Amino acid sequence: MSGWDVAVTRLLGLLLLLLLCCLGFIVLSDEVLEGETQQLDERVLLALRSPEDPARPRGPWWLRRTAEDVTALGGVPVLALVTLAVCGFLLLVRRYRTLLLVLGATLGGAGLNVLLKQFFARPRPSVVPHLTEVMSQSFPSGHAMLSATVYLTLGALLGQLAERKRLKIYVLAVSLLLPFLVGLTRVYLGVHYPTDVLGGWVAGLAWALLMAVCARALRRRSPALRAEARRPVE
Repeated sequence: MSGWDVAVTRLLGLLLLLLLCCLGFIVLSDEVLEGETQQLDERVLLALRSPEDPARPRGPWWLRRTAEDVTALGGVPVLALVTLAVCGFLLLVRRYRTLLLVLGATLGGAGLNVLLKQFFARPRPSVVPHLTEVMSQSFPSGHAMLSATVYLTLGALLGQLAERKRLKIYVLAVSLLLPFLVGLTRVYLGVHYPTDVLGGWVAGLAWALLMAVCARALRRRSPALRAEARRPVE
């Protein structure tokens, strides 16, 4: 198979996965708006709490502390610091166009999450006490969506810099694991329904895929960006 055929196959795969994510989010959000998932959502939250005291989560004492630490990996301060650190690295290696793509993907994903939250305006769970403070609407989960957007975007960037296949697989696995763990902590802490987190994961993956497709299109049309992507990091 020629290099052109491989590129076309990868692009079609990205577009197909993007389409599936969009359709999945539409179906899920429709079920949420109609209240079809509410009963199951509440059952899951209650199952994670002590029957005698809903304010006490199941598990050892250190599990709550761990969940609070892990959930911070999807918060705006941590994601902003990670993005700025990566942008500083790209600035030092003079990959200015790639830096703009990273900033566009991150800021665009954050803006999209705000719009989606305002559109659906789903209240936060009230069936159990929250174990951490929250201020915005519930669907889709901002922590799940933004962590998926940022870590997958950065994972794709690092995957381009890695030459060996096993390194690429490792980077991809980590970029998938972090949003997964962040999403689980949001449910465990009682600040999101499971469908909020699922919606955040799907929306974040869709946005990251869209940015990947846009980056490929820009590289095809911009010789400077294509040369920048191929230049080895010194």
